[in-house]
Amino acid sequence: MKSNPPRRAPARVRLPLWAVILIGLGTIILIVGSSVWLFRTVQGTVSSLEIINPEFANASSGNDPTEELPAPSSNVETIQGDDESEPILSANAFQRWDGKNRVSILMMGIDQRCDEEGPAHTDTMMVLTIDPVGLSAAMLSLPRDLWVEIPNFGVDRINQANYYGEVYEYPGGGQALAVQTVEALLGVPIDYYVAVNFDAFVEVVDLIGGIDIDVPEAIDDPNYPDECYGYDPFSIEAGEQHLDGEAALKYARTRATFGGDVDRAGRQQAVILAVRQKIFDLNRIPQLIAQAPQLWQTSQENVRTNMTLDEAIQLALLAQDIPRESIRTAVLDFNYVYNETTPDGRQVLVPVRENIRQLRDQLFAPPAIPTPVIENLPALMAAENARVAVYNGTAEFGLAASTQEYLESFGINVTEVGNADASTYLTSQVITYGSYPNTSRYLMQLMHVPPLNVSSGTNPDGDYDILIIIGNDWRVPNS
Repeated sequence: MKSNPPRRAPARVRLPLWAVILIGLGTIILIVGSSVWLFRTVQGTVSSLEIINPEFANASSGNDPTEELPAPSSNVETIQGDDESEPILSANAFQRWDGKNRVSILMMGIDQRCDEEGPAHTDTMMVLTIDPVGLSAAMLSLPRDLWVEIPNFGVDRINQANYYGEVYEYPGGGQALAVQTVEALLGVPIDYYVAVNFDAFVEVVDLIGGIDIDVPEAIDDPNYPDECYGYDPFSIEAGEQHLDGEAALKYARTRATFGGDVDRAGRQQAVILAVRQKIFDLNRIPQLIAQAPQLWQTSQENVRTNMTLDEAIQLALLAQDIPRESIRTAVLDFNYVYNETTPDGRQVLVPVRENIRQLRDQLFAPPAIPTPVIENLPALMAAENARVAVYNGTAEFGLAASTQEYLESFGINVTEVGNADASTYLTSQVITYGSYPNTSRYLMQLMHVPPLNVSSGTNPDGDYDILIIIGNDWRVPNS
């Protein structure tokens, strides 16, 4: 059996996604106009600034910065920023992202109040996924009251993950635990995270001159909370509205509509798309480049991310090639959750896992695997007479047995079923012991296993020639 390969801890760079995109878009002007002077100006400005790890606390609180924590899910080498003689940007920073695999980012809004110190809950959680091959993207919003399994902490609201990770000094901190919680819920890997507090959101929207939003319904929220557990009433009329940073934050956070948290998630996506539209207005590029130092200072106090500056700029250059019509948005609304009251009286949203899995498959499906058309592939597979073992790498009971029935209906010789060494495999794997190319190719087609998840091994632990480890991305097709 083959276990999941360990992932190396990535670099942690405190740069907001908005600032990264602005800087990345600025480079388009550099490339097109061959403006060497502008390139050196921006690079020199960024390189002269120091990277820190923000505490998400008020500047007046006087707290020391949080101890540096290891970060999850990436494979980049660390880029040190403490040594001013070492440039933060590499020579490849201004090249377009050239990776072929899907990139997924967990975006978190941190619910930090005026006099609070230390750990905080997440007010917003959203997964952004980008397909660099198909030039498409999707946004999936997760309600903060979603009732999920938090690894090593039991079942709780999803917005507790960041809090628990910080309070109990979980390896990687609150963001690492939040990432692992979302990975377990969706069954997909999360490559990066970006955690932003309220101040960063307000300042970035103001720096780009506000945003334009088509408000679908009037909202009157007399109990909208201020930043210190008081009230700051908010109201807005339906129709086209121009919002500054403060109004945009209120519009994104208010729950004073019939759908509550679900409606709010949809508004947050609309705000992000409006920010994207404003940033991608090329007529504003010179002004945005001039504001880069202020954006950087905002990031030092109010943002955490495990993305390097190189990666962020390269992803920004990729994002500007994705048309709006190729960006899908989805919310875990009441088609995917239902209301429930816990034994201790808390109102939560319980996930309908099968419906969420189907939505996940639509949003995170990889591009079609180009496989050669071999009309007699079943006959070639049968001639190899390979013995196939199916091991369940998920927590779903009986999945190996039902997969066995499915594969045997196509003539696959399944000789053994069982459980894998863990129940947390995110994606399915095929491991071949010997030369069985046609059987391996047939299994790839039947189970939609990407080529990167197919490997070879020696000395199997049982009497089989090919081992299938079922991951959370697999479900047996209906007959």
